[in-house]
Amino acid sequence: MSKELINYYRIEKAIGYLTDNFKEQPDLDEIARKVFMSPFHFQRIFTDWVGISPKKFIQYLTLEYLRNKISETENMMDAAEIVRLSSQSRVHDLFVSIEGVSPQQYKTAGKGLEIFYGYHASPFGLCFIAVTEKGICTLKFIDEEKSRNEFELFSQQWQFAYLIHKPDYTQQFIQKIFHPDKTNPEKLNLLTQGTDFQIKVWEALLKIPFGSVSSFQQIAQLIGQPEAARAVGSAVGKNSILYLIPCHRIISGDGTLGNYHFGKVRKQAMIGWEMSKAQL
Repeated sequence: MSKELINYYRIEKAIGYLTDNFKEQPDLDEIARKVFMSPFHFQRIFTDWVGISPKKFIQYLTLEYLRNKISETENMMDAAEIVRLSSQSRVHDLFVSIEGVSPQQYKTAGKGLEIFYGYHASPFGLCFIAVTEKGICTLKFIDEEKSRNEFELFSQQWQFAYLIHKPDYTQQFIQKIFHPDKTNPEKLNLLTQGTDFQIKVWEALLKIPFGSVSSFQQIAQLIGQPEAARAVGSAVGKNSILYLIPCHRIISGDGTLGNYHFGKVRKQAMIGWEMSKAQL
């Protein structure tokens, strides 16, 4: 297991504790004890991973802060629409474009496509990625405590494609996603299987600025269907290219984080990590 992955699991455990106990504002010594590390070692690992202190990190995840971020994000998204700017233009952001598979490939589950896949360490734990010549078609995180069925589910979704295990090829995409060139970020293309409505929702998620959060209702308004918040939620749940299509940036209107298929702590880690990076 890589050092990056080991450190993520340490931080994941710490974030879980902070989330359950942030109202008590535990000090550094107490948090370090809960994850069986010395205060000095824990502070160094946490700061290396996040870039800020544990105390500052948890401030990003309080209800009051997240409520304010939802309000702030709505204004930012409106501004981006008005001037036709991509909200993914900041230093820490990625340039992402979504393309749907052809109707025939959608109908035949990717018949004729050649897809390379691999498992890799990421800042948010082990992940599974699959890539075609047209772009990334899957990115999912792996919960080691649950059944490892990500490849089985993926192969069912693309059952007539040629699936080739080639981690030396897919590793370069992991680098571009999580460690992009800050001065010249490379555009990433995504190839999705989805209805027109789902793709419209996923494209709207790309407009949520890095380090910000939004709600289902805001996304429904953004796509011009304010009564479709429930349908938006369903479309978000069908997203199979995590992080790049940032469904983790969707939280409840009251500021609570809501659910996340790949673990609430992982969602908290993503939001807090992005918020801390956006402040740098």
